[in-house]
Amino acid sequence: MPDRAHGRKIAFAAFVRKALDDARTTRAWTGTEVSRRTGVSRQTINRWVRGEWASDPEAARVVAFCEGLGLDPGVAFGVLGWDRGTPSRPAPSAPPMDPDVEALLRRLVDPNVSDAEKFHIRETIRYLAYRPTLPVDVRKGRRQAG
Repeated sequence: MPDRAHGRKIAFAAFVRKALDDARTTRAWTGTEVSRRTGVSRQTINRWVRGEWASDPEAARVVAFCEGLGLDPGVAFGVLGWDRGTPSRPAPSAPPMDPDVEALLRRLVDPNVSDAEKFHIRETIRYLAYRPTLPVDVRKGRRQAG
């Protein structure tokens, strides 16, 4: 039985590590950002990655981690060997997508669009997503150039 528990720890650590790598690669999130968006402390996530836990992770934390990263908690439950027969919460429906964003997403998956253009689309999106907000000049009611 101890070998099975060790195997589960290794499998769950690999699952968490891959989720973190994907968040860094696709969203440019740091460990701190993952922690903030999932509500799971960095210490807990680091213990999971190292497989250093005496008892199973709390189901609520596993669910929060997965949902914060857009993953199916059922996959994590399967890796942990938990009962798959337990009904899971239905996935929330996606909010309506802006038509311009939808068009960009279509271009990113279109095989006829060059890699160079896809690179520029991604870089522009990253710039816009992570740039600091401009201060609002309260007296004039408009944004200041800066």
